[in-house]
Amino acid sequence: MTKMLAAIRVVEMGTYITGPAAGMHLADLGADVIKVERPGEGDPFRAFKGGLYSPHFQTYNRNKRSIALDLQKPEDRAVFDGLIAEADVFIQNFRPRVAERMGFGPEQLRAANPRLVYCAISGFGRTGPYRDRPAFDTVAQAAAGYLRLLTPPDRPRVIGPAIADAVTGQYAALGIMAALLQRAATGQGRVIDISMLEAMTHFNLDSFTHFFSAGEVMGPLSRPKVSQSYTFACADGRWLAIHLSSPVKFWEGLTDAVGRPDLREDPRFAERPARIANQDALIAIMAPLFAAKPRDEWCAMLETLGVPHSAAYDSDEALDDPQAVHLRLKVEAEHPVMGRFRTVRPPYTVDGEPDLEVLPPPTLDEHGAAIRAQLAAGAQSRWPAA
Repeated sequence: MTKMLAAIRVVEMGTYITGPAAGMHLADLGADVIKVERPGEGDPFRAFKGGLYSPHFQTYNRNKRSIALDLQKPEDRAVFDGLIAEADVFIQNFRPRVAERMGFGPEQLRAANPRLVYCAISGFGRTGPYRDRPAFDTVAQAAAGYLRLLTPPDRPRVIGPAIADAVTGQYAALGIMAALLQRAATGQGRVIDISMLEAMTHFNLDSFTHFFSAGEVMGPLSRPKVSQSYTFACADGRWLAIHLSSPVKFWEGLTDAVGRPDLREDPRFAERPARIANQDALIAIMAPLFAAKPRDEWCAMLETLGVPHSAAYDSDEALDDPQAVHLRLKVEAEHPVMGRFRTVRPPYTVDGEPDLEVLPPPTLDEHGAAIRAQLAAGAQSRWPAA
């Protein structure tokens, strides 16, 4: 696939997830993303499971180059300044005021490069009473009213992946793209501030809209009841998921699949509002029925009857599903030091062609010498850059 952002150079000083995720999305679209890291240790996510190439780091740092710079050293600062002079985008996710203290705040960098799109990612924003609070994924989910939509009502505990981190990175990349589009017309860069609180509050828009318009405070079971969504364990211990939504034909297909068309006449389930009100009773009836047959048998029957469903896969199964194989979602590449790298390709298919090429996440300072040589030679090349 054509690298649509091949003309864009990004300097990323991201750590953990939010900043690196924003850089990865741009890199996936072809941007030359140069990850600036601390010598010796790099992004703290590198060492999460020992060594400097943890699965955590690999997730958000593919398609990038790495250079290790100590900005306290004049020679390294000169390299950094050279990168900024040529950059289109700068990304950092330090706490507010840290970048300014270290000499790479928005005013400082944009004074040297007015066309620079500067993206600062924080937990609670660069201003306000919570500005200096430390924030991680769970904190942002909780502050945005999202955590309560995931937590089992009878057992308060954190569940699920780092949604706030990943979502904030996506919003940051979207804002950067908009700023680049505007810069093409005006010639001027922008300073984009995005916090995890703002990103997750917007991501949680449906919950706030229900409250604003109907006074409803949604909980973890609100949407599953209204959408008539279910998860059932099957005879082989595997799970499947069903989402009936509102068309009656899906409800009828489900009752036919389980051999209980009589449920359509039961006053507790005859109409959709009744099924919403009595979902627990319906699940109590359905669960032992699904437990009587293996998952594949149920999936085949539900497909025949046109019921919206899927096997509820674990990560060791999902990419082997026939549709995932057809879409070629799993891609891989060989790193010269770390060996085979496997990941999921970007979700874009452009002009009928998916992007199946991937650069493995870099080892620390893997491209330092090449980047320095480019700067010294005044080279403008983007890809390849090894």
